Amino acid sequence: MPNMQPKKTPMPVQEPDVRNKNFKEVALGYTEKDAVNEAGRCLGCKNRPCVEGCPVGVDIPEFIAAIGRENFTEASTIIRKTNSLPAVCGRVCPQETQCEALCVRGKKGESVAIGRLERFASEYYTVAATTSPVTSIGHRVAVIGSGPAGLTCAGDLAAAGVDVTVFEAFHASGGVLVYGIPEFRLPKAIVSEEIDKLKALGVKIETNMLIGKILTIDDLFAQGFSAVFLGTGAGLPTFMNIPGESLVGVYSANELLTRVNLMKAYEYGAETPVLPFKNAVVIGGGNVAMDAARCAKRLGADSVTIVYRRGEAELPARLEEIHHAMEEGIIFKFLTAPVEIIGDENFRVKSLVCEEMELGEPDKSGRRRPVPKPNSRFTIECDCVIPAIGTSPNPLIMRTTPDLEFDRRGCVVIDETCATNKKGVFAGGDISSGAATVILAMGAGKLAAASILEFLRNA
Repeated sequence: MPNMQPKKTPMPVQEPDVRNKNFKEVALGYTEKDAVNEAGRCLGCKNRPCVEGCPVGVDIPEFIAAIGRENFTEASTIIRKTNSLPAVCGRVCPQETQCEALCVRGKKGESVAIGRLERFASEYYTVAATTSPVTSIGHRVAVIGSGPAGLTCAGDLAAAGVDVTVFEAFHASGGVLVYGIPEFRLPKAIVSEEIDKLKALGVKIETNMLIGKILTIDDLFAQGFSAVFLGTGAGLPTFMNIPGESLVGVYSANELLTRVNLMKAYEYGAETPVLPFKNAVVIGGGNVAMDAARCAKRLGADSVTIVYRRGEAELPARLEEIHHAMEEGIIFKFLTAPVEIIGDENFRVKSLVCEEMELGEPDKSGRRRPVPKPNSRFTIECDCVIPAIGTSPNPLIMRTTPDLEFDRRGCVVIDETCATNKKGVFAGGDISSGAATVILAMGAGKLAAASILEFLRNA
């Protein structure tokens, strides 16, 4: 009998006043009983609207049905047919705006907890049981960047018999999955396990390889690669261009998160620590802003305030992340915009001048544009300011590949197949779209892999 309970099976979590002092994972995961109970809420719709909402096309009703039968290994195998990183997606994908948004159960109650079930099933995958030798098709492909787009593209190509080498600029592979997303949302051991599964397929990964500096794209072709995929993401931070941004105590969210996530700045004796602070202000309202604020709280700040120029209803971050941040004591100041950062005699941050905003007519994004209120300035006392207002692609590839076309934002121009104007070069993810989500980058990686295989067949 179907389980007709209107709400999702609750996800066990650490208590807010405990978790905001550690970097352990917040969500603890479903038990087998929880997962089977939640799977029973799925109606197994024949038209499968949830699948349409998945950028990588996971067979959602089938894997959930397998969980319902308590065949967890089968569920994991079904997911793995189209998703190379399910343990990641089950934790960080915005399911509420994708697969779960189209779930029929959501019309009268809450949708099925597809993401939580995907996370649960991912833990039952074993490489030995599902990996078999792949016949080589005799082509080598270089993948630049080991983030979600690059890893997905590499995994699909390797499964098709392509000799794939991934080039990663950092000393650790995983891209934004390791430097951008905090441990309490995505444990790095999970990322390592997923990468190990790709290596079992034959994917080779070279770290400390900054393409555009050590080797150019043309060098890669000269070394015998038949095609190149660009998946270097968008890691260049955007700043506010207000007075005081060069003061000591101002961190871009990228820098703070990289120091914390990749370099373990929260551990005693870390080689690249963060300057201690007590009162932090984070500028922005997206997932990166939530991550930065929650990290700042865990680093020992007495108060952390998120300043966002629109209202709560316009926050672009995931609802779960907003909810968790509020539970953990993060302060939100809506309809507020920064004007100037004030420093002391030692050029250290001591306060942030802001002004109140009100919402006017919609802008190009469809959201109402924030407009300053006259004579509404006020000051927030703080010793740390963290802008988290967006990123763009690193210009290194653009500067070293003059025959590759880029748009005015610095994003590489691609067609509907992820092909660039340069023969044999494909791109996908944030380097072509601008900053977006992990799952959209993965979808681009899958599309690019299919296009590269077609290119290789016709080469």
